[in-house]
Amino acid sequence: MAFADRARHELLATGEHVHKRTVEAHDDLTAQERQIARLARDGLSNVEIGARLFISQHTVAYHLRKVFSKLEVTKRHQLADALGDQLEARALPE
Repeated sequence: MAFADRARHELLATGEHVHKRTVEAHDDLTAQERQIARLARDGLSNVEIGARLFISQHTVAYHLRKVFSKLEVTKRHQLADALGDQLEARALPE
């Protein structure tokens, strides 16, 4: 996150404003990321998500890191607020 902090500082130094991402950031998620985010939001562990999707827990962790970065969250419990109900309509069927 150090790069983002430096970039924010430089942007502010030019007189510009830093704009935080909004809930619409979920549109930046890939289909796989949306599905994994939904399952993580629903309380499944990486192992459980991996078993359900036939991928390794390490692949789940990789996708969750990308989801967290895109949505600017750091904890699983923040996914519910970051995603809201809007993710349900776009989630892949189980």
